[in-house]
Amino acid sequence: MVNKKTNTRHLATISLIIMAAGFLATIPMPPSIWRIVLQGGFEAGLVGGLADWFAVTALFRHPLGLPIPHTALLPKNRSKIIAKIISMLENDWLTKESIQQKINNFQFTEKIFSLVNEEIHGDNLKKNSIRIIKHLIKMVNLQKIAPVIEKELKSQLNSLDTKQYLPLLIDQVTVRKYDEKALDLVLKEIDVWAKKDSTKYRLGGIAVEMIENIPADGIMQFAIRSFSNLVNEEKLGNIIQNLIIKGVDSFRDPFNQNRQTLLIHIHQKLESLKSDEKMYEELERFKSQLIAKWEPEEKINEFLANAQAKALDFVEDPIFYDEYLLPFIKDGLSEFGSNQEKMGQLEAWIKMQIAGFVDKNHSKVGKLVEENLEKLDNKTLIHMIETNVGKDLQWIRVNGALCGFLIGLALVGIKALF
Repeated sequence: MVNKKTNTRHLATISLIIMAAGFLATIPMPPSIWRIVLQGGFEAGLVGGLADWFAVTALFRHPLGLPIPHTALLPKNRSKIIAKIISMLENDWLTKESIQQKINNFQFTEKIFSLVNEEIHGDNLKKNSIRIIKHLIKMVNLQKIAPVIEKELKSQLNSLDTKQYLPLLIDQVTVRKYDEKALDLVLKEIDVWAKKDSTKYRLGGIAVEMIENIPADGIMQFAIRSFSNLVNEEKLGNIIQNLIIKGVDSFRDPFNQNRQTLLIHIHQKLESLKSDEKMYEELERFKSQLIAKWEPEEKINEFLANAQAKALDFVEDPIFYDEYLLPFIKDGLSEFGSNQEKMGQLEAWIKMQIAGFVDKNHSKVGKLVEENLEKLDNKTLIHMIETNVGKDLQWIRVNGALCGFLIGLALVGIKALF
């Protein structure tokens, strides 16, 4: 830009020098029609070139440094010029109406979807998407989330209605035959306990002690003493042990009447619990106490930290973008793009936001231009204008010299005719 401007300035200067040299060269020439014609042309060209040089120079500075009135127009009228530029921007070139019209004529959603579809398979979008997702995962403050989760868990547990779940639990006990399994487990433990030698002697000792402590007198006391002399701890323990084992075996038999009677009794007790208000009250108190003493925050923190670490590892896995995120984005875009109503709503929303932004900040355009122009001193501002429009201004000088030369020739010709 600077080279072109300099070359154009040189050309304008050369054109002025040519006119001056031509005029001077015709002065010593002998009188003739050609001398008159050429001198008139060069004279007019010189006047035109000087006049345009003066006019172009007067825009930016005083010609030859002389403080001639109505010169150096730009430095003197800087404020007016800036105000006019701002006025043209706000009221002529960039009015709210013209910007709004451009906004209304532009299809933002089509451009956005087209751009996304072009970039969706690119490495840049892939890297940036993964980087953003990782950043969002790391931003999650686990220390703040854990108490919230704990509070919500406790709230949900406290809101559970015991009357709603206890009957379901009792029904499952019956359906899954947990009562029979529990009875079999108890019988098994009794059988194991009864078959121990230590149990036999313990039971025998208890029986002997009980026999000896039976209150009796006369013949009954004699009979008891006679019986106690016939048996000892081992014999009595063995008798009781065998009775318990046989009793356990009988209760293990699914068809045993005593077993069936016991199970029916258990079923009845379980069913009665469904309408036992005291049981529900006790369960509610137990539940409240248990939840109040429960402190799961540490475990929740540990769980969240593990989940966060696994999430980061999963996002960094090469298959995450290609097999999970990319199909998700494509399906979402395809579904959204095929819905004309949603597309129209998005388009309207985007235009409304942009229009609102323009409406609120339109006045700032002029202020921004004014602030940037005010930062420039006169020398810099003149240099910028000359750099950008100086080429065209120098062509005015060239055209002035050439046009003046041609007009001079025409005027001389006209004089000659009359």
